Formats: sequence, structure tokens, C-alpha cells
Amino acid sequence: MTNIAEMMQKAQEMKTKMTEMQQKVVSMDIAGESGAGMVNVIVNGKGELRSLKIEPGIVNAEEVELLEDLVMAAVNDGKKKAENIVATETARIMQEMGLPADLDLPF
Repeated sequence: MTNIAEMMQKAQEMKTKMTEMQQKVVSMDIAGESGAGMVNVIVNGKGELRSLKIEPGIVNAEEVELLEDLVMAAVNDGKKKAENIVATETARIMQEMGLPADLDLPF
């Protein structure tokens, strides 16, 4: 019975740490860019767009598709960086708790 109680306590501790990490990451500003810095974005840890900056020199009515592609690439870059931060922090927390890094968690 002690093992089950210990497992439940560890699970609760893990859930608390994951919630804290998620709150921390959501408040982070993560930069993404494309076009050698001509398009810059800031996303939060959920990958939600917070800011978009476009160099005025690349705005050309005849090349709207290029601008659209650059914006999408910058947003995707920011989202990928946010996902990597979450994955790294999750692995760190799991390692600290003595759990395998690839353990699939329900939260």
C-alpha cells in the first residue's frame, strides 16, 4: 500500500511542477524570425502571436505572397521554439523526479 501512496504523491508533485512550468512558459516572450530578420514575431509559450514586425522595405504590393510566406515562416519559427522550450523543461522536471524523459503524461 505504501508504494501506491508514494506513486500518488509523486504524481501529484509532477502535476504541480508541470502546471508551474506551463504557467512560466506561457508568460515568456519567444522570438521567431524569417527572411534574415526582415519579419520578426514574438509568441508566448503556447505559440500565440503577441507581436509582429515587418521591415518596411519588403512591403511590395506585387509580392504579397512572399510577405505572407515570410510571416508564416516567422510565426512557425516562434511556435517551434516555444514547443522546444516546453519539451526541454518537461524533460528536466521528469529527470529531477527520476522518471524517464519519454514517459507519456496525461497532463
